[in-house]
Amino acid sequence: MDSCRSQGSPRIVDFRIMRNRKEVTRQLDRIDRNILRILQEQGRISYVDLADKVGLSTTPCMERVKRLEREGVIQGYSARLNPEFLEAGLLVFVEISLETKSPGIFDEFRQAVISLPNVQECHLVSGNFDYLIKARISEMASYRKLLGDILLRMPGVRESKSYIVMEEVKETMNLPIAE
Repeated sequence: MDSCRSQGSPRIVDFRIMRNRKEVTRQLDRIDRNILRILQEQGRISYVDLADKVGLSTTPCMERVKRLEREGVIQGYSARLNPEFLEAGLLVFVEISLETKSPGIFDEFRQAVISLPNVQECHLVSGNFDYLIKARISEMASYRKLLGDILLRMPGVRESKSYIVMEEVKETMNLPIAE
Protein backbone atom coordinates (compact mmCIF):
# COMPACT_ATOMS: atom_id res chain seq x y z
CA MET A 1 0.00 0.00 0.00
CA ASP A 2 1.17 3.55 -0.74
CA SER A 3 2.74 5.00 2.40
CA CYS A 4 1.34 8.43 1.47
CA ARG A 5 -2.28 7.27 1.38
CA SER A 6 -4.50 8.73 4.07
CA GLN A 7 -6.32 6.59 6.63
CA GLY A 8 -9.80 5.28 5.81
CA SER A 9 -11.02 4.08 2.46
CA PRO A 10 -10.67 6.90 -0.07
CA ARG A 11 -12.65 6.69 -3.29
CA ILE A 12 -10.41 5.49 -6.13
CA VAL A 13 -10.67 6.70 -9.73
CA ASP A 14 -9.33 4.56 -12.58
CA PHE A 15 -7.83 6.10 -15.69
CA ARG A 16 -5.97 4.62 -18.61
CA ILE A 17 -3.16 6.04 -20.71
CA MET A 18 -1.47 4.64 -23.78
CA ARG A 19 2.30 4.61 -23.74
CA ASN A 20 4.35 2.81 -26.39
CA ARG A 21 1.29 0.76 -27.38
CA LYS A 22 1.14 -0.68 -23.88
CA GLU A 23 -1.84 0.09 -21.68
CA VAL A 24 -0.96 1.28 -18.20
CA THR A 25 -3.60 1.46 -15.48
CA ARG A 26 -3.03 3.67 -12.46
CA GLN A 27 -5.44 4.61 -9.74
CA LEU A 28 -5.85 8.17 -8.49
CA ASP A 29 -6.62 8.36 -4.81
CA ARG A 30 -8.05 11.29 -2.86
CA ILE A 31 -4.61 12.85 -2.30
CA ASP A 32 -3.70 12.63 -6.01
CA ARG A 33 -7.00 14.31 -6.91
CA ASN A 34 -6.40 17.05 -4.32
CA ILE A 35 -2.92 17.64 -5.74
CA LEU A 36 -4.35 17.93 -9.24
CA ARG A 37 -7.14 20.25 -8.11
CA ILE A 38 -4.67 22.59 -6.38
CA LEU A 39 -2.13 22.55 -9.24
CA GLN A 40 -4.85 23.48 -11.75
CA GLU A 41 -5.59 26.61 -9.72
CA GLN A 42 -2.07 27.40 -8.48
CA GLY A 43 0.49 25.96 -10.87
CA ARG A 44 3.35 27.85 -9.21
CA ILE A 45 2.63 26.70 -5.66
CA SER A 46 5.71 25.47 -3.82
CA TYR A 47 6.03 21.82 -2.89
CA VAL A 48 6.07 22.85 0.78
CA ASP A 49 2.74 24.70 0.48
CA LEU A 50 1.22 21.98 -1.71
CA ALA A 51 2.25 19.29 0.77
CA ASP A 52 0.72 21.28 3.62
CA LYS A 53 -2.59 21.68 1.74
CA VAL A 54 -2.89 17.95 0.96
CA GLY A 55 -1.67 16.72 4.35
CA LEU A 56 1.68 15.20 3.38
CA SER A 57 5.29 15.98 4.11
CA THR A 58 7.21 17.63 1.27
CA THR A 59 9.13 14.62 -0.09
CA PRO A 60 6.14 12.26 -0.54
CA CYS A 61 4.13 15.09 -2.07
CA MET A 62 6.94 15.89 -4.52
CA GLU A 63 7.21 12.19 -5.41
CA ARG A 64 3.48 12.06 -6.17
CA VAL A 65 3.69 15.13 -8.40
CA LYS A 66 6.67 13.68 -10.27
CA ARG A 67 4.81 10.36 -10.70
CA LEU A 68 1.73 12.20 -12.04
CA GLU A 69 4.00 14.06 -14.49
CA ARG A 70 5.85 10.90 -15.54
CA GLU A 71 2.60 9.01 -16.15
CA GLY A 72 1.18 11.83 -18.28
CA VAL A 73 -1.63 12.83 -15.92
CA ILE A 74 0.05 16.23 -15.59
CA GLN A 75 0.99 17.17 -19.13
CA GLY A 76 2.75 20.44 -18.43
CA TYR A 77 2.60 23.89 -16.85
CA SER A 78 2.02 27.26 -18.46
CA ALA A 79 1.34 30.91 -17.74
CA ARG A 80 -2.10 32.29 -18.57
CA LEU A 81 -1.65 35.48 -20.61
CA ASN A 82 -4.02 38.38 -21.20
CA PRO A 83 -4.67 38.45 -24.98
CA GLU A 84 -5.41 42.20 -24.91
CA PHE A 85 -1.75 42.92 -24.12
CA LEU A 86 -0.54 40.74 -26.99
CA GLU A 87 -2.67 42.08 -29.84
CA ALA A 88 -4.90 39.01 -29.74
CA GLY A 89 -8.07 40.44 -28.22
CA LEU A 90 -10.45 39.29 -30.95
CA LEU A 91 -11.64 35.71 -30.43
CA VAL A 92 -13.28 33.85 -33.31
CA PHE A 93 -14.59 30.36 -33.88
CA VAL A 94 -14.65 29.01 -37.41
CA GLU A 95 -16.49 25.99 -38.75
CA ILE A 96 -14.62 24.44 -41.68
CA SER A 97 -16.21 22.05 -44.16
CA LEU A 98 -13.97 19.99 -46.45
CA GLU A 99 -14.71 19.14 -50.07
CA THR A 100 -14.18 15.41 -49.58
CA LYS A 101 -13.90 13.10 -46.60
CA SER A 102 -10.75 11.17 -47.40
CA PRO A 103 -7.92 10.31 -45.00
CA GLY A 104 -5.47 12.14 -47.25
CA ILE A 105 -7.43 15.41 -47.13
CA PHE A 106 -7.83 15.15 -43.35
CA ASP A 107 -4.08 14.62 -42.96
CA GLU A 108 -3.20 17.52 -45.27
CA PHE A 109 -5.58 19.85 -43.46
CA ARG A 110 -4.30 18.73 -40.04
CA GLN A 111 -0.68 19.38 -41.03
CA ALA A 112 -1.51 22.81 -42.45
CA VAL A 113 -3.50 24.02 -39.43
CA ILE A 114 -0.88 22.92 -36.89
CA SER A 115 1.54 25.56 -38.20
CA LEU A 116 -0.86 28.52 -37.79
CA PRO A 117 0.17 30.61 -34.76
CA ASN A 118 -3.20 32.40 -34.41
CA VAL A 119 -5.08 29.10 -34.17
CA GLN A 120 -5.27 28.06 -30.53
CA GLU A 121 -7.42 24.99 -31.03
CA CYS A 122 -8.63 22.86 -33.91
CA HIS A 123 -11.00 19.93 -33.43
CA LEU A 124 -12.28 17.34 -35.89
CA VAL A 125 -15.98 17.10 -35.05
CA SER A 126 -19.08 15.22 -36.13
CA GLY A 127 -22.07 17.07 -37.49
CA ASN A 128 -22.70 19.51 -40.32
CA PHE A 129 -19.06 20.56 -40.67
CA ASP A 130 -15.68 18.90 -40.26
CA TYR A 131 -13.45 21.10 -38.10
CA LEU A 132 -14.01 23.69 -35.40
CA ILE A 133 -11.22 26.22 -35.05
CA LYS A 134 -10.59 28.67 -32.21
CA ALA A 135 -8.36 31.58 -33.18
CA ARG A 136 -7.20 34.83 -31.59
CA ILE A 137 -6.23 37.83 -33.69
CA SER A 138 -5.75 41.56 -33.19
CA GLU A 139 -8.78 42.96 -35.00
CA MET A 140 -11.30 42.34 -37.80
CA ALA A 141 -8.95 43.21 -40.67
CA SER A 142 -6.52 40.59 -39.41
CA TYR A 143 -9.33 38.08 -39.23
CA ARG A 144 -10.36 38.79 -42.84
CA LYS A 145 -6.75 38.10 -43.83
CA LEU A 146 -6.59 34.89 -41.76
CA LEU A 147 -9.85 33.64 -43.25
CA GLY A 148 -9.41 34.72 -46.87
CA ASP A 149 -5.69 34.32 -47.36
CA ILE A 150 -5.03 31.29 -45.15
CA LEU A 151 -7.97 29.22 -43.88
CA LEU A 152 -10.01 29.14 -47.09
CA ARG A 153 -6.88 28.28 -49.10
CA MET A 154 -5.93 25.31 -46.96
CA PRO A 155 -6.04 21.81 -48.48
CA GLY A 156 -9.55 20.55 -49.19
CA VAL A 157 -11.51 23.46 -47.67
CA ARG A 158 -14.92 23.92 -49.28
CA GLU A 159 -16.49 26.55 -47.03
CA SER A 160 -16.43 28.18 -43.63
CA LYS A 161 -18.78 29.78 -41.15
CA SER A 162 -17.44 32.25 -38.59
CA TYR A 163 -18.53 33.31 -35.13
CA ILE A 164 -17.01 36.48 -33.70
CA VAL A 165 -17.06 36.48 -29.89
CA MET A 166 -18.67 39.60 -28.45
CA GLU A 167 -18.14 38.70 -24.78
CA GLU A 168 -16.14 35.94 -23.12
CA VAL A 169 -18.38 34.69 -20.34
CA LYS A 170 -16.20 31.80 -19.16
CA GLU A 171 -12.88 30.40 -20.28
CA THR A 172 -10.92 27.81 -18.33
CA MET A 173 -8.52 24.98 -18.94
CA ASN A 174 -9.37 23.40 -15.59
CA LEU A 175 -10.92 19.94 -15.67
CA PRO A 176 -13.52 18.84 -13.13
CA ILE A 177 -11.96 16.45 -10.59
CA ALA A 178 -14.24 14.16 -8.61
CA GLU A 179 -13.97 14.29 -4.84
